Amino acid sequence: MRAIRTASAALLATAAVALSAPAASAAPAAPAEDGTGRNITSFGFSVTPRTVAPGGTVTLTSDGCEVPSVTVTSGVFDTVTLTEGRPGSATVDADARIGAEYEIAFDCKGERGTTTLTVAPAHTTPPTPPAPLTPHKGVKAGFGGSAGSDALGAAELTAGAALIAGALGTAVVLTRRRAGGRP
Repeated sequence: MRAIRTASAALLATAAVALSAPAASAAPAAPAEDGTGRNITSFGFSVTPRTVAPGGTVTLTSDGCEVPSVTVTSGVFDTVTLTEGRPGSATVDADARIGAEYEIAFDCKGERGTTTLTVAPAHTTPPTPPAPLTPHKGVKAGFGGSAGSDALGAAELTAGAALIAGALGTAVVLTRRRAGGRP
């Protein structure tokens, strides 16, 4: 009989702790690839054109970042800061290696998205294929009914209270039956 009470108390304590603790926030995972060599991020970004001659200029854009500036870095041009979602431009180093692909990194409040830029001779720059459409903003996982706060919603609280009440009722019924006092 003591084992049943101990098991019931342990189950009740576990349920109470699980229902009262806020959901743990997950560490940001490495961005996934979309099949074109670009990362899938919660913000959009692009480099136009994707193929350029040494000394040429590229246009850098980003949208959907919740902070006012996005930092763009690469080994083939100086760091550029895009402000308030406005596009910016960068001049590719004149000594960039022809035929090389350089990584372009966009940093939005610590989230990093990358794409590549190909350097080609000026007279044989191939036409740039149209870039795949990117969504305005990515999915914001984990933001539930309380608009992103860590507070539990009414549905969660009601379900938790019902589970606790059910566990308590079951424990009382089982305890009475074991003690011989049937309800």
